[in-house]
Amino acid sequence: MTTLFSAATAVWLLADETTPDPDTVTPGVVGFIVTFLVAAVTVLLVIDMVRRVRRVNYREQVRAELEEELAAQSRGDKGKGTGTPKR
Repeated sequence: MTTLFSAATAVWLLADETTPDPDTVTPGVVGFIVTFLVAAVTVLLVIDMVRRVRRVNYREQVRAELEEELAAQSRGDKGKGTGTPKR
């Protein structure tokens, strides 16, 4: 009995299958909102990443200048530093 029922259900599902018109099927407002949110989050992440990379580069630049200044002081070249006045 269950085999007959499952076979009849399969035939009924195959006969009832219709494909929607691709011109009328759209993601709608929900799809637009989700796509907009994904794009906005991506832009915010890129901005944050650029800010963090810039900060790391500035820190490395300052560290290199400090090391150069300390090396110059240890050599005794106090007047021949990076060319920037001390504050």
